[in-house]
Amino acid sequence: MTDASSPAQWPGSVALVLASSTGGVGQHLRSLARGLTAEGTGVLVCGPAATQDQFDFTAAGARFVPVEIPASPTPADARAVTALRRALTDTPVDVVHAHGLRAGLVAVLARPAAPLVVTWHNAVLAGGLRGGLSRLAERIVARNVRVALGASADLVARASALGATDARLAPVAAPTLPAPRRRRAAVRAEFGVGPDRPLILSVGRLHPQKRYDILVDAAARWRTRNPAPVVVIAGSGPAYLQLAARISAARAPVTLLGHRTDVADLLAGADLAVVTSDWEARQLFAQEALRAGVPLVATDVGGLPELVGDGALLVPAGDVDAVDAAVRELLDDETRRAELGRRGAAHAATWPTEADTVHTLAALYAELVPQPASRTP
Repeated sequence: MTDASSPAQWPGSVALVLASSTGGVGQHLRSLARGLTAEGTGVLVCGPAATQDQFDFTAAGARFVPVEIPASPTPADARAVTALRRALTDTPVDVVHAHGLRAGLVAVLARPAAPLVVTWHNAVLAGGLRGGLSRLAERIVARNVRVALGASADLVARASALGATDARLAPVAAPTLPAPRRRRAAVRAEFGVGPDRPLILSVGRLHPQKRYDILVDAAARWRTRNPAPVVVIAGSGPAYLQLAARISAARAPVTLLGHRTDVADLLAGADLAVVTSDWEARQLFAQEALRAGVPLVATDVGGLPELVGDGALLVPAGDVDAVDAAVRELLDDETRRAELGRRGAAHAATWPTEADTVHTLAALYAELVPQPASRTP
């Protein structure tokens, strides 16, 4: 959060750059576009056309120019660099702010005239050639930005270690969910869950980093409980087929829901939320669960401990026994479950809001360009 004396408004213009996204980064940019334009900042969003289709940045007040930056490095990156350079030439801005390593690398290679800020949203977890290329990209980005922002303290430390001369913490606030549109009983009825049967929820991209295999294996053990809990996972992604096969082979009581737009409803129906990721910064679902007062079991990784404080039950990553034990412990103790939900909601009330996030960035842009040119995308 910024100092109270920092200006909440900045009348300049910023280009927000993102790569392919179906979740948190896209939601974050839509929140920023809406907040910054409301405060008088001109916003240009550059990213894949599919992100405009999903997040509708123009409805948030921004101008959108398609720049196809795929999630993984490809020969098309050269075209992305050219497209971004052209977009910034056609619509000059005062600051360029790229989100994520892929967008950051393209922005660095485009060599914008305006100061470049890059937010690190994720850690590099891949090994082999892909991991090596990603770590090289990290180093290039860190050494060529005016300011490196990290969504968690470990990302800030990483950017500094790689050569960033100015690395700062910039927590990402989850957009506030709308109120549930359905009653708890109606949500549970969708999954055939009665009032006495536990409903366990996880939400996120179906990607190996999320380690939903751990949740599936733990859920297979819960078949013998009476009543056996039902586990639902909302999200889409490349791991869908592998997870579906694992669920079938283990006869686990898990349903893959695909992409959902009713997370508030799902939380209203849930008894417990679970995050099994190998790494997260300020995971949006973890924030949503705590705000909703749903007790959370999460892995003790990345920025999650600093995010949840004492408002969640933390377990080691990659440990199916630990997930199994933590879920059983909470399902067997209604009083503790309720207390954890209350504690999580109280802790969530201390987090920076979307408005705080916009305020922080407006202050940073004003620091970099105190007297912006009078132009609006």
